[in-house]
Amino acid sequence: MNIQPLLDLLLRIAVFLAGGALVVYTLLAAIRTFVLPRGDNVGLTRIVFRSVFSIFNIPGSKAKTYYERDRIMALFAPISLLVLPIVWLILIALGYTLMYWAIGAGTFYEAFKISGSSLYTLGFFTVDTLGQTGLNGLGATVLELSEATIGLGLVALLISYLPTMYSAFSKRETLVTMLEVRADSPPSPIVLITRAHSIRGLSYLSELWQEWEVWFSEIDESHTSLGPINFFRSPQPDRSWITAAGTVLDAAALMSSVVNVPRTPEAQLCIRAGFVALRHICDFFGIPYDPDPHFPDHPISITRQEFDEACAELSAAGVPLKEDRDQAWQDFAGWRVNYDTVLLELADLTMAPYAMWSSDRGVQDSRSARRKRRRF
Repeated sequence: MNIQPLLDLLLRIAVFLAGGALVVYTLLAAIRTFVLPRGDNVGLTRIVFRSVFSIFNIPGSKAKTYYERDRIMALFAPISLLVLPIVWLILIALGYTLMYWAIGAGTFYEAFKISGSSLYTLGFFTVDTLGQTGLNGLGATVLELSEATIGLGLVALLISYLPTMYSAFSKRETLVTMLEVRADSPPSPIVLITRAHSIRGLSYLSELWQEWEVWFSEIDESHTSLGPINFFRSPQPDRSWITAAGTVLDAAALMSSVVNVPRTPEAQLCIRAGFVALRHICDFFGIPYDPDPHFPDHPISITRQEFDEACAELSAAGVPLKEDRDQAWQDFAGWRVNYDTVLLELADLTMAPYAMWSSDRGVQDSRSARRKRRRF
């Protein structure tokens, strides 16, 4: 009994199913990356970004200054976005090639030519060219039409996706740019408070906390549903969305702990909105953190001496401070511990420029080793 035809049939069925699975997986990856309105760390997208990052990191690691490195890494996210749909199209073309071959639409090379012609709707090579008829010809025609639909759909998806991302980027950068006026560049929470005190009064900061509470809510949504936007760098190398976030959070923490003004809920709500947003972004990238930290069981990266020096600067500028400095330190650390780890990790992940109490914090060696192994 000759079982070779049966083995050939089983092989073609397996190849067809493998090709179909590859197409479905790629389409789901595209939908989860571009369409799904929630944070979803897609494996294929992560592989593409890590691969492109490895290439950019070669010249980036050799840069002598931060500005040289920033100029190199500024292209990382845009190029990764352009590479991503190319990878999707290649995988879909490969998947359809396997299916064309499995249904008998010529040799593997001919199946590849049909797949490429259909995907890009070029029409230079079709199943009719091979003279296929009957079920094989019908099956190949169905595959051609479905592949052409997918190819056009992915292109349309990319075209509609980029404006959405750049709109979110522009909205994010508006307050980051405005912060330079209020807190200098690089931003400082001390400057933010003293400048407000000298120009408009500390009561003005209540408006600012409300604006940044909304900002944190927006990046919570955009930076988890549009993952690549985390790596889009600000137009000016000294600016960064994560260092701006750290500056506002530290300023709000100082106002809530040591500045002697009536306590208002706006600053505290801003802090909570901030650390919730940063934690959700860390969840998206698989960065570990303690969800319920408490000081002093969980120390913060800012020392008591740095806190006292900051208080001295505030006092010298005429900002009224509370007399019980020990309690103020406990209160400040109690706020900071909620976002200390996630702030430093995201500043490191995005290669943020120097800024007080965020990107200037040296990450401990043990955490550095863990960081190299974590998901990108």
